[in-house]
Amino acid sequence: MSQRDDLLYLVHIKETIRLIEQTAGDRGKEAFLADADIRDATLYRLQTLAESTQRLSQELKARHVAVPWADIAGFRNRVVHAYLGVDLEIVWDIVGHSLSDLRRCVELELLRRAKARPGPAKEKDGPEIDTGLGIGF
Repeated sequence: MSQRDDLLYLVHIKETIRLIEQTAGDRGKEAFLADADIRDATLYRLQTLAESTQRLSQELKARHVAVPWADIAGFRNRVVHAYLGVDLEIVWDIVGHSLSDLRRCVELELLRRAKARPGPAKEKDGPEIDTGLGIGF
């Protein structure tokens, strides 16, 4: 797994957390429990987020041993394969508490990469030149 691949998945995880917080977190637990569309969107986003964490490099995961990587993968498997047995109280706890820890990890890694990556090249007294080191969407 390359650093570029890690970067792609880190950005996806960060954006997915933002969407979960915007959709479910901002509306509160009662709305999450009462509205099937909010629940379904949240579960789907948690599933894709967990899938992205599984694709992160072992080197990255080793830098963040406090993150329960195996539990995140186990949650994904539960949502995908035993979806009728998903405990919504646990899902809400993930939304309300666990995502913030994962977000901090992702932000630290993104900051680490930003510091390690050289800035855009600049012509002498001219405009910046794109060096092609961005994500490339």
